[in-house]
Amino acid sequence: MFYWLLKHLLMGPLMRVCFRPRVTGTEHVPRRGGAILVSNHLAVADSFFLPLVLHRRVTFPAKREYFTGRGVSGWLKRQFFTLAGQFPIDRSSGSAAQAALDTGVRLLGEGKLLGIYPEGTRSPDGRLYKGKTGVARLALESGVPVIPVAMAGTDKVNPIGSKIWRPHHVEVHCGAPLDFSRYAGLAGDRFVERSIVDEIMYSLMELSGQEYVDSYAASVKERADAKGCTEPATARPS
Repeated sequence: MFYWLLKHLLMGPLMRVCFRPRVTGTEHVPRRGGAILVSNHLAVADSFFLPLVLHRRVTFPAKREYFTGRGVSGWLKRQFFTLAGQFPIDRSSGSAAQAALDTGVRLLGEGKLLGIYPEGTRSPDGRLYKGKTGVARLALESGVPVIPVAMAGTDKVNPIGSKIWRPHHVEVHCGAPLDFSRYAGLAGDRFVERSIVDEIMYSLMELSGQEYVDSYAASVKERADAKGCTEPATARPS
């Protein structure tokens, strides 16, 4: 109920007026049954605009920190993510990561539409970064369709460090499902999983027009933090 109210009565109408989101390729998203939406990740706003333009409910794994905050702010954030149907993931250990994977497989088995950001974190500069293999194992163990999604303009709406969204046109492009049936039964093979993720990232590069960087975004952020500076912004094709 809260998800419906948020999308149709609370935030949704205002977002449509202010940001004029345009979506293409929704025919590639199945009307029912489990599926994985694999998207590039430019801003926190991505997780609001993707559900807005699709008819089906989208569930995202969210950082555990969103559910463990203290005080009034922490409580409000925890209630918001819980009522919106998101589930926490703990990336602190291998066993925690496996638990998150098991939860994802269960939700897909229940026919849910799961949104995943293969890069693992927001792009620090608008480029597309190397994907992590968790999404490949999720695809292999669930056997559901994998649909690439390219977000554009959300980094202008919600720049890194911003607290207030800024009016800007947003686009969401859904691509044709990727077929990984040839790898059935090979979950856990790291070479197979890397091949799958590389194919996913290539499809996202083609769909978004972003420059691809063969490094993990989290590593780039860590190096920038260690230097006490930020990565230089790189223009993306419009």
